[in-house]
Amino acid sequence: MALISPNQIIESMVQSGEAKAKLPIRDLLIRGVLSGALLGFGTTLAFTAEIQTGMGIVGAILFPTAFVIIILLGLELVTGSFALLPVAVLGKKVTISQMMKNWLWVIAGHILGGILYAILYIIAITQLGHVNNHPVAAKIVAVAEAKTLGYKNLGTDGLIVVFVKAVLCNWMVTLGAVMAMTTKSVGGKIAAMWLPILIFFAQGFEHAVVNMFVIPAGMMLGAQITLADWWLWNQLPVLAGNLVGGFLFTGLSLYLTHRKTDTQKIIEIRKSTSTAARPQGAKI
Repeated sequence: MALISPNQIIESMVQSGEAKAKLPIRDLLIRGVLSGALLGFGTTLAFTAEIQTGMGIVGAILFPTAFVIIILLGLELVTGSFALLPVAVLGKKVTISQMMKNWLWVIAGHILGGILYAILYIIAITQLGHVNNHPVAAKIVAVAEAKTLGYKNLGTDGLIVVFVKAVLCNWMVTLGAVMAMTTKSVGGKIAAMWLPILIFFAQGFEHAVVNMFVIPAGMMLGAQITLADWWLWNQLPVLAGNLVGGFLFTGLSLYLTHRKTDTQKIIEIRKSTSTAARPQGAKI
């Protein structure tokens, strides 16, 4: 599992951001829906494991399976794009309007995917309303209320807390997306991605796309949450925090320290040209 150099990783980030920005709306929506649903799968898997074992860390260890599927299938996850697309803008490969178009349609897809999975999952665990004491359902309600009403009860302090937890979350999530670029081996990619995602989930940080499943699902199951509670006390500040964390601590930081300058690129081109022009067998 040979590692790829940090400079090459930055080039891959720029190329990935450029490719994402050029996707048509149809693909952004479809890939966004699939990613939103898959993170719902990962969340319910983690909750199930936590309830069965009594240990939250077991759920955190299993949750990254959903993220791995998303990355390996080349789907769209806006939280990862919060690092990749701004880097492509900095590299002058993408315009700000293209970046915003990607984010808008992918977020729309995530909401649809999260709600779709919530409906299907609730049908499954409640047997169309015939079962009202499923432990995972109770867990979803409790988490949804904690993620909204818990912050609301703190007032302005709650907004600061949820924003900071979102920054910390996406610092790790975007590192997961970038770590997948450190090797070409599928096994290496999986191992590299797994670690940052485990770190964020185990500590209860705030991920915008996970919340697009958990909070609507909690509302469907009876949580005393309004649409205003969802968006004002969680979804909007979490999206903002995820953007800041992903761009500032992963995208911008790595770009500034590892990007190849024009001078470096010229030197590499000259070296490769010189090597190609050298007669075979010539002594150096």
